Amino acid sequence: MDNYYNFFKALILGCLFLSGNAFSAWPHEDISQAVFAKSVKDRTPVEIITEADSTLGKIYFFTNIRHLSGDKITHRWSYKGKVKAEISFDIRGNRWRVWSSKNLWRRWTGQWTVEVLNRHNQILLTKTFEYKKSK
Repeated sequence: MDNYYNFFKALILGCLFLSGNAFSAWPHEDISQAVFAKSVKDRTPVEIITEADSTLGKIYFFTNIRHLSGDKITHRWSYKGKVKAEISFDIRGNRWRVWSSKNLWRRWTGQWTVEVLNRHNQILLTKTFEYKKSK
């Protein structure tokens, strides 16, 4: 009986440890993935990037939303402190993958920011990427 109890206790502690590590890797408790990419195919980001040069004319921001069914989120794209686009999405499931994109002009080099907001305009997450002049 003691062996069974010790095994069960170790199993439970192991599961708690592993689940804690899995959630700690999420950028937000309700967002399991938030990345910039060169494209999106089959609801999956393709060629994840953190910077790009000005030969890239379009960039995507992909978010994998969890546990916010019935809510609404917004991707707010900003450059040099000015909002360039706001794209809103109705979340219709416990796991909902959404993405927005931005066409980039060659002269818009520098740091870009995308904020993920909830329906109350509270910022859930902020991500940045660097858009550099091509050589």
